[in-house]
Amino acid sequence: MAAPSLTPSTADPARSSPPRRTAPAPPGGRIAKSLRRNLTAHGFLIGAVGCFAVFSWYPMIREFLLAFQKTKDGRVTWVGLHNLTTVYHDPAFWQAWRNTLLFTVLALLLGFAVPFVAAIVINEFRHGQGYLRLLVYLPVMLPPVASVLLFKYLYDPGYGLFNEVFRFLHLPEQQWLQDSDLSMLSVVIASTWMNMGGAALIYLAALQGIPGELYEAAELDGAGLFRKIWHVTIPQTRLILSLMMLMQIIATMQVFVEPFLLTGGAGPEGSTTTVVYLIYQYAFNFNNYGAAAALGLLLLVLLAGFSAVYVKLSRNDDE
Repeated sequence: MAAPSLTPSTADPARSSPPRRTAPAPPGGRIAKSLRRNLTAHGFLIGAVGCFAVFSWYPMIREFLLAFQKTKDGRVTWVGLHNLTTVYHDPAFWQAWRNTLLFTVLALLLGFAVPFVAAIVINEFRHGQGYLRLLVYLPVMLPPVASVLLFKYLYDPGYGLFNEVFRFLHLPEQQWLQDSDLSMLSVVIASTWMNMGGAALIYLAALQGIPGELYEAAELDGAGLFRKIWHVTIPQTRLILSLMMLMQIIATMQVFVEPFLLTGGAGPEGSTTTVVYLIYQYAFNFNNYGAAAALGLLLLVLLAGFSAVYVKLSRNDDE
């Protein structure tokens, strides 16, 4: 019996008709589809860029323009380098830079070493690290004004805690904020206590990432505590140490809150006058926004140049 023949109506359509070729989607359609798929991400990105443009980039551009302008009776005129010349010939200009550099050096000696030592000590504890981390980070959670006023109370020459301790130890009392030789050191101590928590937690995270085998090998070689820190801890955390040093230098060069609240800004004999406080005086005491912008531009150029050199040297060391 012959097999029945397949009619066109019962034939396999995949065999009977050629495959259809779909035209490629236009580029605009692919972009629109990608935008719809990532609409939320693009929304957050646009919001972040908008915030940076309004609150960061625009003030920087406006400051750059103000540095070469002068506003009088509502009229803005271009004065070229006149604002920079005015700032340069101010007797407080060089004193502010000296005080700022002194604060930066003292803050590096204390504010850079103390958090690292605190992180090493906390890392040695096997139990209770969470409570110790909270204890170290607690000053950061306090409002800066409250912290500064607390230290102003501690520095009081009459009933302050520091002089009470000195009396108990039969040591001479000190005029912490009234002595031009001690005022800047007093500001540095308060600033270190206020800001060490964040750096200590960053250092602690870096320390906990060091393999324990390195310390075991150092112990087998007879290394003590300080040799282990010098030959294992510091080399293993060199990258984070260099980054934190750069960030701390940039932050300390812009110090304002601590000297302003502790010593009124200038301090005894101008010993705590910083560059940022001088900018504040030009803008809000002298109503010379052009000179304030010019001094801020000088500080910006200095920090940008220092950051560029630091990054260049770091790349050369890595290579």
